[in-house]
Amino acid sequence: MMSEDTRWRFCVAPMMDWTDRHCRAFHRLFSRHARLYTEMVTTPAVIHGDRARLIGFGAHEHPVALQLGGSDPGQLAAAARICADLGYDEINLNVGCPSDRVQGGNFGACLMREPDLVAACVAAMKAAVAIPVTVKCRIGVDDQDPEAALDALADAVVAAGADALVVHARKAWLNGLSPKENRTVPPLDYDRVRRLKARLPNVPVILNGGLAGLEDGLREGAGLDGIMLGRAAYQNPELLAEVDPRLFGTPAPHADTYAVLDAYAPYVAAHLAAGGRLADITRHMLGLFTGQRGARLFRRHLAIEAVRPGAGVAGLGGAGGEGGGRGGPPPREWAGAGRGPGPPASPRLIEAPSPRHRPLGVLGVGRLETGFRLKAA
Repeated sequence: MMSEDTRWRFCVAPMMDWTDRHCRAFHRLFSRHARLYTEMVTTPAVIHGDRARLIGFGAHEHPVALQLGGSDPGQLAAAARICADLGYDEINLNVGCPSDRVQGGNFGACLMREPDLVAACVAAMKAAVAIPVTVKCRIGVDDQDPEAALDALADAVVAAGADALVVHARKAWLNGLSPKENRTVPPLDYDRVRRLKARLPNVPVILNGGLAGLEDGLREGAGLDGIMLGRAAYQNPELLAEVDPRLFGTPAPHADTYAVLDAYAPYVAAHLAAGGRLADITRHMLGLFTGQRGARLFRRHLAIEAVRPGAGVAGLGGAGGEGGGRGGPPPREWAGAGRGPGPPASPRLIEAPSPRHRPLGVLGVGRLETGFRLKAA
């Protein structure tokens, strides 16, 4: 069982270059309750940068948290105030990123060595805003003892007023491993996070790191206050459709993935009308229909069509609708009557047995000029 406090029951991790506003708008259509996180934004960028571009977001994204990178309490307080005034639901401090650039700025995982400084940062932000201030950290860095290191950091930030701790259950090696290797090479230690929760029963503790999916997260997160999935959710966004019914006891926002794409189409159209590129959107959709027939065809279609000059909403190649006229949405329920992994011998319109996992068959193909054609055998 997880805590009765549902705020962090399920979270999608902050991921650089991935969890931008288009990704968050897309993910929100699968779950009303999942807590979404921005990419990490540094305090100077928030204070001096183009705020509309860097930290702008839509009301449809709530609940949404902004992750800050920094180690100057004054700057963090100023940045947190700006973000709170914009309407974010939470400020999260990054104490887990191991990249060289982040270390050069004296923030991220290297702050595991400076719990008093992290506590001062948290205290400054708590004094500046009324929304929750949380910390995302590792269990230690380099040769630190994870027992002592995590306890020292947790005790310091909780005393400073931190509202929750998100713990990536790995050490970070600041020298010798790349950021990518730091996500997989250091061994996972979920038991260390459970021991932290046992020590701090009244502090929300959220588990992150290496969770392969919802089942894995629910199993490993038992007894904690929530789970945070990163790449598993990004690379297979349809798993988010199970979050609301399984963790919150409410229906998913939409009946199936086709309905999600229907609902996403106006957002996409607005982005294009503002001068954006279709590829800004479709890069977050490549994990759709994982394991289903036609998924590779769908990904290829997105990759080809999204970069064409003037590509529009029709280039989504499966964004719902019952149409099929030139430039309109493709038939959503085309599926192949043939067998095996190849294209079907004779496409036909069917009602699939599972509403969430309809066979794709020739999704994006048919009467539309979508950039490729299916040839029946």
